[in-house]
Amino acid sequence: MTVRYFATIRTYTGETERHIDGAPAGLRELLTSLATRYGAAFRRAVFSGDRLSGEIIVLVNGRNVLHLEGLDTPLAANDEVSIFPMVAGG
Repeated sequence: MTVRYFATIRTYTGETERHIDGAPAGLRELLTSLATRYGAAFRRAVFSGDRLSGEIIVLVNGRNVLHLEGLDTPLAANDEVSIFPMVAGG
């Protein structure tokens, strides 16, 4: 599995992507594991309590998890997960 980080999320991780062997069963498990690795700032960016933060966009294979099963979205070893901060512009 490949996890890609974009924009300010990269500042929390210190890397642009991470390859993970043995994919977690679901998105919640993946993000919890990444939050343990990257610390409180990353956790605050991706979680709001026990829910996905409204300030983040997570794609699994190019599809927004809000249109899949949210934090319960199942994952496979060949998936690509992309994590973006919500951005606004003019």
